Amino acid sequence: MSEYGVVLFHTTSSAMRAEKTLLRQGLAIKMIPTPRQFSSDCGLALRFEWSRQDAVRELLAGARVEIAGLHPHG
Repeated sequence: MSEYGVVLFHTTSSAMRAEKTLLRQGLAIKMIPTPRQFSSDCGLALRFEWSRQDAVRELLAGARVEIAGLHPHG
């Protein structure tokens, strides 16, 4: 089974901008409710393949999307 990661956000608008940014670059992502084990100001998170964590981090930084963190999620 593939290991996934989640991107956490402070705001819903950041989550929506991140989704648009990553989809535009062709990454396989999915908007999900923030998993219970993670604390976040926003109830949304983006799930992605953990092996793509560097690309996700770089793309979001380049688009100046503020994130609360990236975490592995089984």
